[in-house]
Amino acid sequence: MALILGLSAAYLVILLLLWSLQERLTFPAPRAALPDPQRVAAAGERIELVMRDGTRLVGWYLPPKEAGPQPAPGLLWFYGNGETIGAIWPVIRDFRPPSAALMVVDYPGYGASGGRATEAGIYEAGALAYQALARHPGVDPKRIYVYGRSLGSAVATRTAADYPAAGLILESPFTSAREMAARTYRIFPLFLVRLKLDNLATVRLVHCPVLVFHGTADRLVPMDMGRRVAEAAPGPKEFVMIEGAGHNETYDVGWKAYRDKLWSFVHAGR
Repeated sequence: MALILGLSAAYLVILLLLWSLQERLTFPAPRAALPDPQRVAAAGERIELVMRDGTRLVGWYLPPKEAGPQPAPGLLWFYGNGETIGAIWPVIRDFRPPSAALMVVDYPGYGASGGRATEAGIYEAGALAYQALARHPGVDPKRIYVYGRSLGSAVATRTAADYPAAGLILESPFTSAREMAARTYRIFPLFLVRLKLDNLATVRLVHCPVLVFHGTADRLVPMDMGRRVAEAAPGPKEFVMIEGAGHNETYDVGWKAYRDKLWSFVHAGR
């Protein structure tokens, strides 16, 4: 009896911790200095956005590498839950379409941004980034594409649902926080999941073309989740499998084919 009571008490403690710490588990919010875009990306500027509560977010604006006479398309870039601009700037530099301007912002509590990461906070960061890119001189506000990887897929999908987007690009998207919890924490009740991060529901509100990449060897977010998100999009959609790629290997494994597909998707809107 004492053993059963002890195990029950330990289980309840774990439930309490999962309830109270789920935002910290979902948003680990690594800190990192914001690199100078002039030094690592050849051109660009540091930007600063201010949230409703006064929290200051920092990020990059990178002009198109191949500027034409007309305003350029814009690309918003939303990274994964354990990343920062300081960690992924080589990926942004190498994979961004040369014809497009790009904006990327560290989420609240991430990188060099202030505040604390929450689901509402990352969505607000996405909205502010969209508005800033749409207002930027030289960017065509009718040709803004939104890209999101892993956790960033929720920010990208929400942004494309709330604002006019020329296209939505998702890499390794999950269906929802609840389904991820059911997969990761199988012995715990799902009513504990307060976060939504519901790509499956939100993508149904997106009417622009959707391009989804997913690694066939992704053990964290099953490829079936990415396929279901793509299938739920009401407009034109395309699902691209990266053969042999795990969750964090899509850039390395897909490389040129991945990059060329991304570039042609954005170029098609020129």
